[in-house]
Amino acid sequence: MLTPRENLLRIFRHELPEWIPVVGHVDPYNQPNREGMDPALAQKLGTVQWCGEATIDFSRYLGLDIMDYLGPPLRFKRQKVSVESEQDGADTLVTWHTPKGDLREIIRRCREDGTSYRVEHLVKGPQDLEAFTAAFEDEDVELDAEAAASIRRRKELIGDDGMLMLFMNGTPLGMMYRVYTRLDTLAYLWADAPKALADLFRAMTRSYLKQFHIAAQSAADALVGMDDTSTTTISPKMFEQYDMDYTDQVAAVTHDAGKLYFHHSCGLIKELLAMYRRTAMDAVHGYTIPPIGDVTVGEGRKRLGDRVTIIAGLIQLFGNMDDRAAVSRSVAAMFDQGQPGDHLILGLAADPEKTMEQTRFIADECRKHQRSVGG
Repeated sequence: MLTPRENLLRIFRHELPEWIPVVGHVDPYNQPNREGMDPALAQKLGTVQWCGEATIDFSRYLGLDIMDYLGPPLRFKRQKVSVESEQDGADTLVTWHTPKGDLREIIRRCREDGTSYRVEHLVKGPQDLEAFTAAFEDEDVELDAEAAASIRRRKELIGDDGMLMLFMNGTPLGMMYRVYTRLDTLAYLWADAPKALADLFRAMTRSYLKQFHIAAQSAADALVGMDDTSTTTISPKMFEQYDMDYTDQVAAVTHDAGKLYFHHSCGLIKELLAMYRRTAMDAVHGYTIPPIGDVTVGEGRKRLGDRVTIIAGLIQLFGNMDDRAAVSRSVAAMFDQGQPGDHLILGLAADPEKTMEQTRFIADECRKHQRSVGG
């Protein structure tokens, strides 16, 4: 019998696995409800933090395969650009001083685990693009040896039970609409300042490629471009214009180092899948099915072809757990759509709205179908 790690890797070698992997996931947004939880597990989980060991503990407790995650081992240096911050209650006011002018953002902490969001973005209009481009042109990246050692230790902790991913920045376009500017501002920049926006994206790409080069030398198995892409936030034409070539560049860097490249894309992505198919990505990570997403595993497989692996979430299937027979049918349908199972991994994220008993029921239902690989 294969180890869970080897079984996962078979999928990316385009070989038939012995079973369809079901992997666990925990983060501050996706964490288990403590109701009825084994006290020993509750003590292990503690307060869930980003990049802690909770995914490993949760997965092992439920007998799931492991695909754990950390951040990349990077340290940043700038010569001409300085960044200062000031705390005001829950708000952090950050000012970037660049040779082309100052930029400001306000980051608001909304939970004790450090989860935050931006109430003021760095880029507020075309007048800010030159300064922001200067910040990336001044950015140098080097290995953080301590973080690299942490990655090696996490890989050893996982052992043969699974794989380790590093979550990187998203595409330049994705980072703009998620982090650096408002969506309406980005739409105006795309329409009214296309040259300045393209100059910025080229500077961002140079920096991000350096980051991928360094991270790809780590002990991790896969690098994940963290885009949270959805056609409610960008159009397919925008993705095709700005992200296709970039995706192939970071995938090439990753592949040259013997690693896998996953594109995290959770949202309404049906109209993007044909473009994903044309890139060198190894998997669509965070693939979101209806009713939250807009494309099933079965339809997505047709659009993606038989090379790109789907790493799809299970939990959104189960809004109401009262009808366990309906839950069972939904699980069975997910596995049926993924046959023959050589390009499918299912993710069971923790859900604060579901008890551990309910989560265990879903995991047990998955086990009924995991080994029906090949139809």
